[in-house]
Amino acid sequence: MRIGARLLLAGVAIALGGGAVGPALAGLVQKKPPYFASISAGKARMRTGPGRTYPSSWLYQRADLPVKVLDVYDHGAWYKVEDPGGTQGWMMGTLVSEKRSALVMGTVAELRDSPRDGGRILWRAAPGVVGRLSQCSRGWCHFDVRGRGGFVEANHLWGVDPTEELP
Repeated sequence: MRIGARLLLAGVAIALGGGAVGPALAGLVQKKPPYFASISAGKARMRTGPGRTYPSSWLYQRADLPVKVLDVYDHGAWYKVEDPGGTQGWMMGTLVSEKRSALVMGTVAELRDSPRDGGRILWRAAPGVVGRLSQCSRGWCHFDVRGRGGFVEANHLWGVDPTEELP
């Protein structure tokens, strides 16, 4: 009876585990690189390879800095990323967030009340300012910097493609 109970429990565990494997594997399905993401921590190390044994090449101290994900290794444990300056390296998956952010590039960006050139200017953001992205459409994105937001032309930002659509 004891052996039979073990076999029954093993069968139940396999059946339950098999059912749970489907959703778990579905959760591992990632976007196909390249795509934009952001750094989730206030301090994040970029490494020369996908592992803690590889030397650190850079220390980022700016949460929400946008990065471009170029490759995914070990089911999302490590991401090969590129920063706005073009530096490439590897980051632990826990340091990369799918939250979208962008960095103002070039000249001062005007944040407008509507996604059009004629919209009223609400704020101005200097080059290097980082903000959260949403509502990207037809070359414009809503850009929020700590509660002060407005629409910016996507070509003034690093972290979004000008033709990209975001809800």
